[in-house]
Order: sequence, then C-alpha cells, then structure tokens
Amino acid sequence: MKKSPLRFLPHTLLALYLGVFIWGAIEPFSRAVWYVENGPIFAIAAFLTVLYVRGVKFSNTSYVLMSFLLIWHTIGGHYTFELVPFDWFSDLFGFERNMYDRIGHFSVGFYAFPLVEYLLAKKKMSRALAYTFAIFSIAFVAMSYELIEWGYAAISDPEAGLAFLGSQGDIWDAQKDMLMDTLGAVFVVGLYATFYSRKK
Repeated sequence: MKKSPLRFLPHTLLALYLGVFIWGAIEPFSRAVWYVENGPIFAIAAFLTVLYVRGVKFSNTSYVLMSFLLIWHTIGGHYTFELVPFDWFSDLFGFERNMYDRIGHFSVGFYAFPLVEYLLAKKKMSRALAYTFAIFSIAFVAMSYELIEWGYAAISDPEAGLAFLGSQGDIWDAQKDMLMDTLGAVFVVGLYATFYSRKK
C-alpha cells in the first residue's frame, strides 16, 4: 500500500517554522521584545516536537492550525506586532490600528482543535464536554497571557514593555485580545463538530 506524502507534513511545517525563526532572529526591531515574544512560541514548538517523538501525534489539520500561530507570532516578534508591515489589511477593511496582533490572537484559539482531538481519542469525556473544556482552556490561557504581558510591561523598560504589550493606545486591548483568542477556539471547535467529527 502506497504511503501518503502528507505523512511528512508535520516535519515540513516544523522546518518552515525554524526557517522563519532563524530569519526573525537576524536584526529584529527590538532584541528584548524578540526574546519575550519568541520564548513561549519556541517552547510550544519544542513541546509539540517532544510529543511527536514520544508517539503523541495529531492530525495534519491540527498541525496546520497550530503552525499558523508559531509562524505568525514569530514574524510579529521580529518587527514587534505594532510595526509589522500590515497596512494593506487595515486599509482594505478600514481599520485605524495594525490588526496583525488581533489575527495572531485569533490563531491562539486554533489550539482548541488538537485539544479536542486528544480528549476524544483518549475517551476521557463526551463530545460536548470536550468542546466546552477546549474553549474554556483557551480562554484561561488567554487571560493568563494578558497578565504576563501586563507584568512584563510594568517591570521592564518603558519602550520594550509597550512594544510587548502592543495595546496601540487602546485601553480595552487586553479584553479584545482575550475575545479574539476565545472566538478562534469557538471557530475551530465548530469546524471539528461540523466536519471532522463526522469522519471519525
């Protein structure tokens, strides 16, 4: 039986992320911001790699969704999210701020998809409970990360702190970011429930 070439997709995505990581490490806008932005993302990539080596593997759909955040966030860490050349998107939809970070937050929610996969594969809970748990887990992570951003902004030098915070003058930025994280989770759980669960 001929094996599908898509079995190498996780490896390809990892190589793509590492390529972007190396590019982003070369003369970033702010080295301090680059460290704090890339630290958690690199840790996620390393964790997923360890899981894969140990036999905990997800679907190709999950790896594509998870890779989006890794690559998107790494690019943002190179420029700082506020300064990513993304004006074309803002102009297209009439936004006054750089929305690159909002899309990044939406992609955080994509991790609800592999979480649902894992929970249902282990048969730990019903579908409804797995969907709910995944969405609320993302919401909790979103809230925790906003607190980390606030803490870093409070103790670091003002320029790096504001760049990491990325609020762009919006006093409700943290709440909007958390909403985007959660909406991303709702979106992919809806995709799983509508399409992927039927295949299972």
